[in-house]
Amino acid sequence: MTHVRQMTAALVLALALAAAMPAAATQGTAAAKPLYDRLGGLYAIASVVDAFIERLLVNDVLNANPAIRAARERVPKAGLKVHLTTQVCQATGGPCRYVGRSMKESHARLNITEKEWTAMVADFRETLDDFKVPAAEQEELVKIVEGTRGDIVVGAKAMGQR
Repeated sequence: MTHVRQMTAALVLALALAAAMPAAATQGTAAAKPLYDRLGGLYAIASVVDAFIERLLVNDVLNANPAIRAARERVPKAGLKVHLTTQVCQATGGPCRYVGRSMKESHARLNITEKEWTAMVADFRETLDDFKVPAAEQEELVKIVEGTRGDIVVGAKAMGQR
């Protein structure tokens, strides 16, 4: 049961990752390869997502949020990884199509704070570093993730963050 709880916190923040990804697919020049290709395609993305979710599951900042803990009890880790992989694939210009709930809907009752958001982004960057994702691609991915902040972080829209 504890393992399932850890998965849920990862789900919450991981879904944020992929929701704003469509913008990344169109960045750069027309001649440039899509971010999806520069990341190495679906298997590479799935590997990074797997490690990222595992890292989120043991993040003490996220685990302190009771709403995230409760969500982990409801959401299977494997399903979360599939959804996030599909989101990242689509958002980076790959062939996948995400069919899950919106970021706003998925995170509405999780009461994610700025502190928790910052912890998630730090884990994301560490995971990208572990996989030696080049700096330019990392920045594109982080920009996509930051685009979801307003739908995920409590009070972010009111504070003008988006």
